[in-house]
Amino acid sequence: MELFEKVCYLIEEQDMTKKEFANKFLSLNPKLRTTGEAPSLSSIYNYLTGKREIKVELIPYIAETLEVKEQELFEFNIEYLAEYNYAHSKEIREIIQLLEYLPSIAIKNLQKSLQEYKKIVDNGFEIK
Repeated sequence: MELFEKVCYLIEEQDMTKKEFANKFLSLNPKLRTTGEAPSLSSIYNYLTGKREIKVELIPYIAETLEVKEQELFEFNIEYLAEYNYAHSKEIREIIQLLEYLPSIAIKNLQKSLQEYKKIVDNGFEIK
C-alpha cells in the first residue's frame, strides 16, 4: 500500500472529507523545504491521488492532522478493502500497539481463543 493510499484510508476512516483534511492540514502551517511555504490546495489533492509524491517534511503534519503517530502511516498494512478490517481497523491497530504489554501466557491464550473462533467460522457459523 502506498503512503497516499494509507493517508486516504485514514481520512475516510475518520469520516473526514479530503477538503476537511486539507483545511486542517493547512491550519498547522506546514512548510516545504524548497519554497519555505505551505503546499497549495492543488498540491495537497495531488498528494492524495498519488499524482505527486508526499514530501518527507510533511509527514509530521499529516500525522498530526490525522491524529496518528507518524509510524502508523508506514506500518500495519492489513487488507484494507475487507469490510471487517475497515470497520475495526482502528481498534485492531490499538490492540497491536498494546500487545507488547501482554505477558507470554496471555498471548498463548489469545492465540488459542482466536484459533477456536477461526474453527467456528470455518465451520460455517457466524460470530457477532
